[in-house]
Parts: sequence; structure tokens; C-alpha cells
Amino acid sequence: MSNSKLNKTEVLNNVDFKELSKTCRSQEDLSSLTKEFMKNMIENILKSELEEHLEESEKNSKNGYYKKTVRSDAGSLELDIPRDRACEYEPKLILKGKRTISGIDEKIISLYSRGMSLRDIEKQVNDMYGVEMSDSLISRILDKIAPEISAWQSRTLESIYAIVYMDAMVFKVKDDNGYYRNKSLHFAIGITLEGKKDLLGMWLTNNEGAKFWLSVVTDLKNRGVEDILIASVDGLRGFSEAINSVFPKTIVQRCIIHQIRYSLKYVGSKYQKEFMSDLKRVYKAPTKSAAEDALEDLSAKWGEKYPMVINSWKTNWAELSTYFEYSEPIRRIIYTTNTVEGFNRQIRKITKSKGGFTNDDALFKIVFLVYKDISKKWDKAISNWAEIMSQLSIVFNERIAGHLS
Repeated sequence: MSNSKLNKTEVLNNVDFKELSKTCRSQEDLSSLTKEFMKNMIENILKSELEEHLEESEKNSKNGYYKKTVRSDAGSLELDIPRDRACEYEPKLILKGKRTISGIDEKIISLYSRGMSLRDIEKQVNDMYGVEMSDSLISRILDKIAPEISAWQSRTLESIYAIVYMDAMVFKVKDDNGYYRNKSLHFAIGITLEGKKDLLGMWLTNNEGAKFWLSVVTDLKNRGVEDILIASVDGLRGFSEAINSVFPKTIVQRCIIHQIRYSLKYVGSKYQKEFMSDLKRVYKAPTKSAAEDALEDLSAKWGEKYPMVINSWKTNWAELSTYFEYSEPIRRIIYTTNTVEGFNRQIRKITKSKGGFTNDDALFKIVFLVYKDISKKWDKAISNWAEIMSQLSIVFNERIAGHLS
């Protein structure tokens, strides 16, 4: 597409941006098209402003245009600003003396972050500004956040985290053959020594295992993490071996809530209430010794009926029982991955309307944008952190001391 075609001002108000955007061949074409789109959109808004203003006065009328150059997201724009004969109209979109206008791209990105589809955004822009944009042009605008995601994924992290939670969500993503497949997007949320949450990274995979988790923890190591005191995780295959090969001092706590959910899947509905009453004596015991006695009682009563459930608790007991080594405030924040599950729920709230994602990048974009919105509330320490940190400092004194300023 030539620039001359894009700059035909005599047909500016009749430009079909939806069709034009399909023929973009280069970044220069896109830049030119975006400028034309913004110019047309802004001028349409100004015309609507003037018409609304004139409705309030029977004697006043339009009086042509004057030129004004402004800076925008798309570069410098020369606009035709409408005026009235009574010189009463003052543009609201571009205030008197103002030479900068921005935020159009940000508006589109914001709509996408709320879970709106490209077609919904296209309709919204049309309703708001009276111009059409194609899916391809909106996609190109959304591509602006790709470098931000890349920089975020490779940023330097804290040297130590008190706790790191690991969990995953399953999404349908189109593969190279055009079929939608389940993929797991794994998250790591760290709690700093100041008690603040930080999403350390996102990793997408078809299959998890020791090799995958080794790449994750190696990534954290390469980005500056020197130590993790406690890792609270779901039953992630191969995770313990991987993290201990890179961070040998890290204590692993397997999520009790996930273990309970797994157990109840195999317990008959009419026995679940009774089984849970007995199981609570295990995970709510005051000490590890009392918990192990309760586990033996559970095994004696239910082992023959539900051997797979009981064997799961016994096989994973070393990591399920880690929290008994700590005081109640620390127990409450490590025995479950609820911290990251709460994050997952907010992600799902936005993405649930989407049947699937066209590619990995489309998934990363929306999850990253939702994370940016969620993380605005992460500037304060988690509840009761002063007491938790005081006790962590006693338990992990030497490991923490070198990292405190």
C-alpha cells in the first residue's frame, strides 16, 4: 500500500479502515493507516461535539475549520478543528492550548484486558468513535504489548523469597495443525521479605515433569533468585526433585487442599462426611506426631475400602506434613496454595468467555494484562506479615540475615 493512497484527504471521511487494514504490508503501512484512523476518529468526535454544542443555540452555526497540529500515539497529526460563528465552542477532546492527545491504543488494550473479543472491541470502537477497525488492525495494536511481556518475563528478580507458590491453569490453545489442545499455564507467585506478592513468571507447557520444572527453577535462578525458603505447591510431578537440584535448602510443602480434593474424588458421596470428619483429625492436628497417629487411625478405618486414597497420603506425607514444623501464623500461609488460586480465579473470571486461544501469544497477552490490573493491589504486605516475618527470621536466621538491608 502506498502512502499516497493513505493520504487522500479528499476521501478521508469515507475511508473504509476495515478494508484498508487488511492490505497492510509493512510497519510503515500500519503506521500510516493508524495515523489516518486517529485523524478521522478525532475529527469525527470534534464534529459531534460541535453539533451537540449548536443544539443549545438557535442563532449560532458552523463556521468552517482551522488547522491544528497535535502529538498522538501514532505521531504528529494535522487536524481540521471545527468552529462556530459565535466563537463559543471549545473542543473538549483537545483543550485550548493542548498539543498532545493519546490513549486510543491504551483504550483498545484496556478493552481486551477485560475479556472482550476482537469483534466486540471492533463494535465498541465503532459505537464510540464512528469508525471501523478490522480484527487485524486491532491485533497489531495489541502486539504493542509483546515487548513489554518479553521484558517482564526476563526481568531481574529478588535475591530471596520467603515463600513461592506454584500452581497451574488449563487453557485450550490452537496448535500448528489448527486443533485446540489443552495446555497448562503455570504461575509462580513469590512473597518477598517485605511480605509483598510478586508474579515471578508464567510458563506454558503440554506436559509437566522434572525436565520442565528444572527449566522453570533454572530460569528463576538465572534471573537473580539465590534462595527460596519455602515452596508451596500443588501435586506437581517432578517439582521437588527439580527445585532441590537448584535450590537445595528450599522446604517443599504440598498443598493440603489439593490433596483433600483428590481424596474426595474417590470417596463415595454417602461416606464423604464421615471420611472428612476423620481426615480433619490428620491435617488439623496440633503436632506432627498427633497427625501421624490420626493418619494411622484413618488408615485402619478406611484403608481397605479406599486404599488408593490412604496410600496417597502416606506416600506424600513428608511434603504434606511440612507445615507442622512451624507456628500457626506460618502454617496458615503455607499449607495451601490459596494465594495463587485466588489469582487464578481472577484470571478465569476474564478468560471464561473465551472458548480457546488462537496461539500461545494470545493467551499470554490477556493473562499478562489481567495480572497488571490485579497487581495494582499488591503494593501492601499480606495480612499479619510482621509476626510471620519475625518467626521466619528465627527459623531461617542465617539464610535471611544476608539479604536484609
